[in-house]
Amino acid sequence: MKNLLLPLLFTATLSFPSLAQRPQSVEGNVDDWPVHEFELTIDEEMVNFTGEDVKAMTINGSIPGPVLEFTEGEYAKIHVTNKMDVETSVHWHGLLLPNFFDGVPYLTTPPIRPGETFTYEFALKQSGTYWYHSHTGLQEQRGVYGSIQINPREQTMEYNKDLVLVLSDWMDENPHEQLRNLKRGNEWYLIKKGQVQSLNKVLAKNALGAKLKMSWQRMPDMAISDNYHDLFLVNGLPEQQYPDFEPGEKLRLRFVNASAASYFWLTFGGEDPFLVAADGLDVVPVKKNKTLIAVAETYDFIVTVPENGKLEIRATSQDGSGHASAYIGEGEIIPAPVVPEPDLIEMMKKMMAMNMKMGAPASKFRPGKNDSIEVMKKYAMEMDHMEMDGMKMQEDQSEHELHMVHDMKRDTLVQDKMKDPNLMDLMKKPLPDSLVIGDAMKTAGSPVFNYDYLRAPEPTTISDGQPLKEILFNLTGNMNRYVWSINGVPLSETDKIKIEQGQKVRITLNNLTMMHHPMHLHGHFFRVINKNGEYSPLKHTVNVAPMQKTVIEFDANEYGDWFFHCHVLYHLNGGMARVFSYDTPRDERLDSYPLANLTTEANEYFTWGEVSGASHMTEFYATTTNIRNQFRLRAEYGWNENLEATLTYERYLNDYFRVFAGGSLENEEEDSLDELEPTAIGGIRYLLPLLIDSELSIDNKLRPQVAFSAGLLLFPRLELYGEYEYQIDFGWNSDLEQGKDYSSETVYQIGLEYVLSKGFRLMGSYDNRFGAGGGISLWF
Repeated sequence: MKNLLLPLLFTATLSFPSLAQRPQSVEGNVDDWPVHEFELTIDEEMVNFTGEDVKAMTINGSIPGPVLEFTEGEYAKIHVTNKMDVETSVHWHGLLLPNFFDGVPYLTTPPIRPGETFTYEFALKQSGTYWYHSHTGLQEQRGVYGSIQINPREQTMEYNKDLVLVLSDWMDENPHEQLRNLKRGNEWYLIKKGQVQSLNKVLAKNALGAKLKMSWQRMPDMAISDNYHDLFLVNGLPEQQYPDFEPGEKLRLRFVNASAASYFWLTFGGEDPFLVAADGLDVVPVKKNKTLIAVAETYDFIVTVPENGKLEIRATSQDGSGHASAYIGEGEIIPAPVVPEPDLIEMMKKMMAMNMKMGAPASKFRPGKNDSIEVMKKYAMEMDHMEMDGMKMQEDQSEHELHMVHDMKRDTLVQDKMKDPNLMDLMKKPLPDSLVIGDAMKTAGSPVFNYDYLRAPEPTTISDGQPLKEILFNLTGNMNRYVWSINGVPLSETDKIKIEQGQKVRITLNNLTMMHHPMHLHGHFFRVINKNGEYSPLKHTVNVAPMQKTVIEFDANEYGDWFFHCHVLYHLNGGMARVFSYDTPRDERLDSYPLANLTTEANEYFTWGEVSGASHMTEFYATTTNIRNQFRLRAEYGWNENLEATLTYERYLNDYFRVFAGGSLENEEEDSLDELEPTAIGGIRYLLPLLIDSELSIDNKLRPQVAFSAGLLLFPRLELYGEYEYQIDFGWNSDLEQGKDYSSETVYQIGLEYVLSKGFRLMGSYDNRFGAGGGISLWF
């Protein structure tokens, strides 16, 4: 009873107006609204957060940019000047505004070219905490972000002062370089964070069986965050002091997670704070100390400045690799609870104990470009059946681990609900709320992660009389190649998704990956269906937890094209995005800005390579790749003057299977480079279970060859690797020795590499052609 009374008493104190929850439509002539202008200048400057000078991007000379404070009912004019030598842009995250000023370059708004100034202008028809950031490349990671505070026309809550706390992540490394390193799929960032799941750690935790299951399903090491960040910041510093607030004052803390890739656990010293708003909109106040704030979300809390001591507010990165703190008041520190670092191996054990079938979704289907629910229907049914086999997740909040439980009673209930054949055909009948909340669809009601603590202060339901458009989005990805997609298809390979004004659009977000995905819809608020039913909260960004479903729905009441995407910057740039289109004419001001400049951004080519110099042989590898196409060059030169070089082009047909063609060059006689023989080759390559790369090829002499290669981290920095090749010559294009029908050749190599840094490794190997030796390997 006490838990119920506290929020009710606090709600009465805050005195919510009846229309506080929904952003209101602009009425009257906006020309009469008072104009509020800001000047923003984006420039490149040297900054130093870690002791190393790094070229960053600043707004008005700072990271983050200034707080843009408005009052609801004003007309905003924001003049943005680009002083860099590259294009930039600004998206006004969470604001309802004219399509042309949304700020996605080439989709809704022209990019801001070097030396130009662009003026964004729009009526402010909402209040709350929002933010702004670049939507060009990886500029957000380099510093192009800031916060927006829109005060309501009338005060709706009792508090004394506001304080905006912008959370972000920082890396000294060039973000594009980090994305390239993720694309090549090595474990360097997990090694730096001490989170790599090497064999010695797996054996120490009795998790070898789980590791083998995971590798069998072609899954790399578990990771909560792909990236490595040097620091986590609050308002631009790892630690901020705010001593000037008076004891007893009530503060509205406006949190903005402006990080490029990091989720944070928010914890507070002293008494539990009241959470009063999410994504800019009021919610029924609830006491909540430990809150996971996803990338791009905003939360408002009300705290009281302590009479004695200073209050610590701690933002801990979800992967446990660091934190930032803000201190309110003066005196002895009142510490915030510390969130322990997650145990990834224990998470892996508990996940694999349920024998979850992963890895197939991204390659199992290739739906058409229109993301038709007809095409996805069969696969959705398979996923429902997989859930009914007993896969249930839950999270122990205190330990931050994933636990797998099997609840036969719930399974039976789900099966009973699914017996209605109409419910299995999404085209016959829309899914009722009874099936899209809670356990049945494993959505926000799931114990792993949920939004059940968010309750709208007034009903948010959309009229049942509106035509329903229902869409299934499977969130898919390939961690080995770092390609991210929706329904197995990246942005560059899909068309716009057509919606019509007046529709109710319901989207089931089904996360088939082991990563969290914060999905953001531009220009709209959507309902996040949770246990509160008609009081489900409105948001603009929703976290979809690993292996969970979340259902959202929105009133299609806009025009133009609107971006929908994962807000982890590196997932967006890996292809996890779509465009919703009302199919209205494109703004003529965009005629010289082709949409392809946006939609093909994730299809960029990346290049990397490796050269090894050892006492017995030298090897060279180079790869140039994008989502579907890959060029590979490999060359070996042994001490006995044995040279072999191969150049191939390959095409990915799905995540694991590709076809290739190319040519090779090798010497005819051992110990002599006088005669080099070229041959043409072609074949298939396939990633087998246990992450074994395989190849089956044939050359123009009709000689078939099979090859395998694999690696295993024995210790955090020590890798064992092996390669095997077997070729048969049937003699169809050459004369064999008398009495022999065919000849064969076997080549194998086994070695060890010790990781010194991202770019250097010590290596030693044995090759059956060249013998044993050691040296150094350079990665570039």
